[in-house]
Amino acid sequence: QLELVESGGGLVQPGGSLRLSCTVSGFTLDDYAIGWFRQAPGKEREGVSCIGTNDENTHYLHSVKGRFAISRDNAKNTAYLQMNSLKPEDTAVYYCATYKSHDNMCVRSRWSYDYWGQGTQVTVSS
Repeated sequence: QLELVESGGGLVQPGGSLRLSCTVSGFTLDDYAIGWFRQAPGKEREGVSCIGTNDENTHYLHSVKGRFAISRDNAKNTAYLQMNSLKPEDTAVYYCATYKSHDNMCVRSRWSYDYWGQGTQVTVSS
């Protein structure tokens, strides 16, 4: 059974940091691209970042570039999203997702992803 589980969300003050984790079970991550998405109330789900099977290929939403960093540890079957300098507009439910990749690339379009976690809430507020 394929399963993705996010953790690490919570309440943080503006300017603070959080590190989200996405642990998968039922398959190995080696051949899968990984994406992080978020959805705020009343808004569409948007792609925040993705990483290909090759760690060199990453993409970021413009508004998080320089503040967020995606990474993966295939040995631990886990992906991460390090979020620094958080802003109130980063408040959302964050999801990780994955699809089997046939190259080293990744995409931030949610329609490409086959497997999703249940999400973790991130709230940035003073």
